[in-house]
Amino acid sequence: MPIAILSALSEPTRLGAIRILADGGEHCVCQMMARLDATQSRMSRHMQTLKQAGLVTDRRDAQWVRYRLNPDLPPQMRAILDAVLTAAEIEERQAA
Repeated sequence: MPIAILSALSEPTRLGAIRILADGGEHCVCQMMARLDATQSRMSRHMQTLKQAGLVTDRRDAQWVRYRLNPDLPPQMRAILDAVLTAAEIEERQAA
């Protein structure tokens, strides 16, 4: 399971989506498309990968799909996710 999670998070657009969702809110694909400069089809593919890894859940809202971090992540998955998010934040600060 750790390899599937790390593999899902290894792609920059998917990691960016997870960073957006890390605020604890629910976000539609349209919001993530705009913030990550991704097309709808590309964003949907990436979100499907994150969903298959168990990191996100989705909810249909009219023509949009809204995503959030999976609230039922097992503790070991949450620990991996938190470590990756912390590392990404540190890397971003060092690059600035």
